[in-house]
Amino acid sequence: MSEEMIVRNCSPTLAGLKTESMFVCSFADKSEMVKSLCSFNRLLSKKGIRAVPLRYRNGKALVYIYRPKKLSFDFSDDTANRLLSERGYDVSMPQKCIVQLVKRLKENENFPHEIGLFLGYPPLDVEGFIYNRKEKLKCTGYFKVYSDKARALKLFAQYKKCTDVYSKLVKDGRSIERLTVAS
Repeated sequence: MSEEMIVRNCSPTLAGLKTESMFVCSFADKSEMVKSLCSFNRLLSKKGIRAVPLRYRNGKALVYIYRPKKLSFDFSDDTANRLLSERGYDVSMPQKCIVQLVKRLKENENFPHEIGLFLGYPPLDVEGFIYNRKEKLKCTGYFKVYSDKARALKLFAQYKKCTDVYSKLVKDGRSIERLTVAS
């Protein structure tokens, strides 16, 4: 799991613009992948960032990088809270929600629709995806937008600019630890 890969997939989370990010990472040896995640956590936990594997399959890990304190805040949104509760999540304990998400990912090949709430997508857009699918889709970018298109387009531009800047800084030798904003 290289710094370049993390920056390419998680810059908005590292910068504090977004609560969480997720990406797939290939590995030759699962124990090496676990060591890599432990090393990442030692490096960035003091900045309020945590990394966990959500699923291992066919030499690939689905890695979740997030800010635990912000995740609690995200789940306190009424719509997010309702959507997660309807699906059996105990929203009073976000860490347990992650454990339950891991279980759901193991049970199914496909991603559960509520995963957008674990990625910091606006709850109204997650709700729109779950219930409306294509009928009320306004646009697509980092996520499918069903509510505030103008706000989403601004977010997409911020995320892209952040990723471009962070990618350049890492190429120029800046460490991921220095790039990560403390929460």
